[in-house]
Amino acid sequence: MSNSKDQAQPNILMIMADQLAVPTLPFHGHSLVKAPHLSQLAQRGVVFDSAYCNFPICAPSRFSMLSGRLPHAIAAYDNASEFPSATPTMAHYLRHEGYRTILCGKMHFIGPDQLHGFEERLTTDIYPADFAWTPDWLKGPSHRPTGVSMRPVLEAGPCVRSMQIDYDDEVEYRGTQCLYDLARAPQKRPFFLTVSYTHPHPPFVAPQRFWDLYRDEDIDDPRVPPIAYDDLDVHSPWLYIAHAQNLYSTSPEQVRRARHAYYAMVSYVDEKIGRILSVLEETGLDRNTVVVFCGDHGEMLGERGMWFKQCFFESSVRVPMIVSMPERFAPARVAAHVSLVDLLPTFMDLACNGQPPEPVGPLHGTSLLPLLDGSASGQERTVISEYSSEGVCAPSRMVREGPWKYIFTNGLAPLLFNLQSDPDELENLSGQAAHAEIEKQLHARLVQGWDPATVHAQILASQRERLFLAEVAGANVGSPNWAFQPFVDETQRFIRGSGAAGPTSVKSRARFPYVEPAQPDQVVNEK
Repeated sequence: MSNSKDQAQPNILMIMADQLAVPTLPFHGHSLVKAPHLSQLAQRGVVFDSAYCNFPICAPSRFSMLSGRLPHAIAAYDNASEFPSATPTMAHYLRHEGYRTILCGKMHFIGPDQLHGFEERLTTDIYPADFAWTPDWLKGPSHRPTGVSMRPVLEAGPCVRSMQIDYDDEVEYRGTQCLYDLARAPQKRPFFLTVSYTHPHPPFVAPQRFWDLYRDEDIDDPRVPPIAYDDLDVHSPWLYIAHAQNLYSTSPEQVRRARHAYYAMVSYVDEKIGRILSVLEETGLDRNTVVVFCGDHGEMLGERGMWFKQCFFESSVRVPMIVSMPERFAPARVAAHVSLVDLLPTFMDLACNGQPPEPVGPLHGTSLLPLLDGSASGQERTVISEYSSEGVCAPSRMVREGPWKYIFTNGLAPLLFNLQSDPDELENLSGQAAHAEIEKQLHARLVQGWDPATVHAQILASQRERLFLAEVAGANVGSPNWAFQPFVDETQRFIRGSGAAGPTSVKSRARFPYVEPAQPDQVVNEK
């Protein structure tokens, strides 16, 4: 590790929102949703208009992003897949380059390692860290270990308090306090701080003052109306059953209330993000900090009659992504396809002034630095996304290249869309002679390094083992609980044993900006 780069290395602040749908954001064209802080960040940053997650559900998407590798390459199959300690992450790589690495908020780690290269973790997580949510494909799509259903849509509305508000209020407090502490820290190490909120993930509930930002009659309908079950594409019936849409019916009014709540939740988390950015600026840390904002996946929000995520339609698989450091990167819009696995090599480029060391293992992402500085604005890029959690009974993969999106699920007929002429993905071009050549090329790219039958067998074997372990854990009191327990050393906070310096000195050091202590007048002794 070289210390000669310390002064030149920028801090990196990564802010995440959970299940944030790109089409709902004002800087992506939505005229109703109010997200002023994200909009301001977009105005002064580089906005990636075609950014994708690599797995449209929480845990595998985050594991993939952190490791810079595609999910199935690290056995990240679902929301109960262990993230092995032996997998290097962006936090490990940045620590190696001298960074102080801190995690505040949701990351959904599964397994006994709840740090994965982060030196400090300021909050616990919000979801299970064990194998309780393991899918079982042998039971078919109606097997729902997470209990997902249409209830969040039917129960949408304002609230005084929710579990997610409890969580994100804590994330905001810990995140802002961390920035104040970093500004006052005597050491000069650059920092990598991740602040990750759980909003606007369902349930669709929001505090009244955010609900009141919108009038019910102004809430827009989904662009694409519900598609009847008999008319669904070959991939969607599984998800229809998995979301219990066969058990619950929804009215247009309920759809409108759910969308109303979601818009309010976006405004809620936007205010949280604004608070973090305000403290960054207030402390002066913004002058040498790259701010990266992204989501982990999207939300269908009633499009095509579908909800939540777990599919490769745009509202589910696209993510917002902004990189902002105005003194280094001019504000811009980038049309090239990018994905979350590109962040690790990007961060290494930033940390190492464009000359990162060789990675210790394979990476599937490519640095975004040439797109950020405009040196490769017309670069052709391909994105891969995978899926194998609840809502399917076989592994799926997507290729996004040029105007094309190609989707393959083992055992089912593929889907092919031209998003330039068909942005709503309503016309499946697969099997048509006019598109046979491009479909052949995209299929070859899709199966490169990914054999569907082999992956299918690996996932079934993994499910069998983890279902057994979950059964054993559920039947035995005292089974390991891997939930992260944050710890604060209260012996070192405020005024404790301050030694010879005294309490006044402690208080002076805690003041920001620092003010030199006043000295007593010099007294001349008289004899």
